[in-house]
Amino acid sequence: MKIKIKLFEGGRMPEFKTAGAVCADCYARLEEDVVIPCGKRALIPLGFAAELPKNWELQVRPRSGLTSREIDIGNGTGDWDYRGEYKACVINNSDSPFTVKNGDRICQAAIRETPEIEFEAVSELSSTERGEGGFGHTGMN
Repeated sequence: MKIKIKLFEGGRMPEFKTAGAVCADCYARLEEDVVIPCGKRALIPLGFAAELPKNWELQVRPRSGLTSREIDIGNGTGDWDYRGEYKACVINNSDSPFTVKNGDRICQAAIRETPEIEFEAVSELSSTERGEGGFGHTGMN
């Protein structure tokens, strides 16, 4: 599948870094460094827009190397009809300021198909073994 990508000035093409990669690394497009204080967040432009096929989405996801350092990415979804520049919401959960520089691989993009959904109101749902269990109902061990 080919996805049309429009690069903004200074933007870089998302890249699959290994043959088995299912997400493409995305790069920060900045005119100057952005310092994110502890406990704060910043929107970082990624330097590209995409033309996705109908019923496909682009998910902005964290990179494992950053999350291991307590730097997270807020979930982001680009709908198939979105044509603006993608951005990453970078969240600093660490104990020290985090600096994002132009060209840093800051997040990754996953492109997934999204079926057309129609919601139907009902008075009852079918029963399952799990039922209404959630939020840790299976325990820690």
